[in-house]
Amino acid sequence: MAMAERSHFADGQASLFGGDEAPVPRDAPAPSYLRDHRARLRQRFREGGADALPDYEMLELLLFRAIPRRDVKPLARALLDTFGDFNAVVSAPERRLAAVAGVGESVITELKLVEAAAHRLARSRVLQRPVVSSWDALLSYCQTAMAHRETEQFRILFLDRKNVLIADEAQARGTVDHVPVYPREVVKRALELNASALILVHNHPSGDPTPSGADIEMTEQIRIAAEALGITLHDHLVIGRSRELSFRAEGLL
Repeated sequence: MAMAERSHFADGQASLFGGDEAPVPRDAPAPSYLRDHRARLRQRFREGGADALPDYEMLELLLFRAIPRRDVKPLARALLDTFGDFNAVVSAPERRLAAVAGVGESVITELKLVEAAAHRLARSRVLQRPVVSSWDALLSYCQTAMAHRETEQFRILFLDRKNVLIADEAQARGTVDHVPVYPREVVKRALELNASALILVHNHPSGDPTPSGADIEMTEQIRIAAEALGITLHDHLVIGRSRELSFRAEGLL
């Protein structure tokens, strides 16, 4: 069997790092020391929550389901060494996850399921709620959804007359440092949704949320187009790796 095939063997049946260890039968029980270790981790999590576990142990808990009969600590460490922290691992693109020895379809599915659940939970805390009273939740949602993307994404948050978030839509995706945005399309979609106000959001894969000259110019074009039709542009948020920048707070809008 080729090395590439071994590293993606279903459910971690091949050795995690491409060794010569024989595959473990699917119906073989996990060794007792692994069962005890996993039971202790689960108990600590139930009693103390996520704060009771470092990143590598949180990853172990996720990997238990994908690789039920092997020690997943080396893989958890390898993932953290590659991507940096728990959030970056869960948010990593599938192609980059698959490049890590020991990561197959089952592991990717578990990680992407957690990512999708986090996005859905964060989104539920802001959709159909007044933005003013849920601003921190809104920032958290934007960070969860966009901070670890490797390419730029441009999203629009559409608000009604009471500043309740009625829709959140990704309008465009781009490269590592550019995303095409067309003010006419932004305003057209706002009219279709009967929105009265907008919040623009895009991410900077570099991690630095400082807006570029093109960001500032594009924001001004959208503001002018929106105001001509009675639509207010409340803010433009630029999401970095660990913080965000508000055009309104910086006096750029």
